[in-house]
Amino acid sequence: MEREAELAEEKPRKGGLRTMPFIILNESFERIASYGLLMNMIIYLMTYYNMTAATGASILALWAALSNGLAIVGAIVADSYLGRFRAVAFGSISTLIGMIILWLTAMIPQLKSLPCSHFQHVCNGTTAIQLAVLFSSFVFMSIGTGFVRPCSIIFGADQLGKKENQRLLDSYFNWYYASTGISTILAVTIIVYIQDRYGWKVGFGIPVILMFLSVSMLQIGSPIYIKVKAKESLFIGLLQAVVTVFRKRNTRLPLTDCDDYYHSPLESEILTPSNDFRCLNRACVIEDPQRDLNPDGSASNPWGLCSVEQVESLKALIRVLPMWSTGFMIFVAISQFSSVIQAKTMDRHIFPHFEIPAASFSVFMIIALTIWITFYDRVLVPLLSRYTGQPRGLSPVIRMGIGLIVTCMSMALSAITESIRRQRAIEEGHEDDPSALVNMSAMWLVPQYALLGVAEAAHAVGQIEFFYSLLPKSMSSMASAMYTVGTAVSSLVVSILVSGVDWLSSTGGKTSWLSSNINRGHLDYYFWLLTFLSLLNFFYFLVICRLYEPNDGSSRLSHEAEEPQCDYRILPES
Repeated sequence: MEREAELAEEKPRKGGLRTMPFIILNESFERIASYGLLMNMIIYLMTYYNMTAATGASILALWAALSNGLAIVGAIVADSYLGRFRAVAFGSISTLIGMIILWLTAMIPQLKSLPCSHFQHVCNGTTAIQLAVLFSSFVFMSIGTGFVRPCSIIFGADQLGKKENQRLLDSYFNWYYASTGISTILAVTIIVYIQDRYGWKVGFGIPVILMFLSVSMLQIGSPIYIKVKAKESLFIGLLQAVVTVFRKRNTRLPLTDCDDYYHSPLESEILTPSNDFRCLNRACVIEDPQRDLNPDGSASNPWGLCSVEQVESLKALIRVLPMWSTGFMIFVAISQFSSVIQAKTMDRHIFPHFEIPAASFSVFMIIALTIWITFYDRVLVPLLSRYTGQPRGLSPVIRMGIGLIVTCMSMALSAITESIRRQRAIEEGHEDDPSALVNMSAMWLVPQYALLGVAEAAHAVGQIEFFYSLLPKSMSSMASAMYTVGTAVSSLVVSILVSGVDWLSSTGGKTSWLSSNINRGHLDYYFWLLTFLSLLNFFYFLVICRLYEPNDGSSRLSHEAEEPQCDYRILPES
């Protein structure tokens, strides 16, 4: 016993606050590097790969969709196979490789085509090898993002425990999100300024150095990390339920005998399957106990028999899908790269000898987002709680609705601003010179960015809170995962929308709305289209709201079981 105590004392304790600098710096450096590359990428593609504005925007949207979509894959692999530390390490190294490849395209002339001058009628085409190298860098960075983003924050939480260190956890989450905001601001200001001021070789080289530091910081702290072993993932359980429902689609459902339903030995409560989406109950029906169950009572084939808890989790996910789909348009509006091209043609000076880089205007969106969240939390919530009786002020649904309305306002303002800019460019004789500066301040773009920041703050926070209130506690991590997948779907919609508008508006030899020469194109028409789609989405949101009844805590889509432990409410009663 004494020997064991001595060994316990000699064995260094792992985890704790001392691991936080390594984890937070790893994520901060990764975010600065990644966002610093993304913001100006449309200019790089148009200049050195001779892409049109529409093609470049579509490719960047697909890149964003791949990165966000792979976050689900990264979460599954981390939870079920690698563990979070290995997942973050793998993702960081993959991102570093992608950034090195992208940096090489700027360093080696043969890896990109020569930029076209305004006097050239025929430009040198980009070769398949050049595109393959470029796209391989995007793929490596997408894989890296997919593994780092969903795992890094939870990996940090693993170091502090769960219940006994709740105060430390709250402090960690605050510092983590603060570092995320600061990193994003540094990326869209300093990194973008370096790219504009010193060129792409230096502008892409700095993110490589930062990403190398990110990988190094993570590895330096490796000996003191708590490394939670991989276990079964919630995503795998949901996938098993979907597969089992399909495989047992012809199975007859029992009418009343609850003993025919399978309950996992690990389930904390004995649940009765709900009656909504009753067809899904087939997945937990025991057809042959000797075949379907092991001697210890567990399922012999998890892909052929699911527990009631798995099925109810799948139903809960289905219930939130309609409201989830209303958020796509707001991310479509945020994911526009055309404003960078607009800012390039406008006077960006705020001092006589200093001008804001075109890709840095998104910082105004981040500032507006931060100001709104602070103002709402510290000023509006105390005032509104007195009149509404709700401790959080406005309900999540109302906040989501406000975000959608503000998005419509932002897109309408974008259309008006672009119409004025284009008219001035034509009047000043710049119709055939898209790189000419128009006598118009780029500060005209600030209000539309600010409105988008308010819209994202109102809608995103409200949506995640709505998901938390509806989903069971066992699926709380699904709320943030659905937010990430929503951005991936929105990016895919952006790619399809941009390609479709470019093709339709250029039929018959006409100039595309999204022409690289924005003085000849009609970017304002495109913004009006987004305004119309955003308004249409808001009416769709109102229809979806009728499916949920927050007054009595039930919904037409949801089921509140008779047992108190199976409580799926749409909105919390407060």
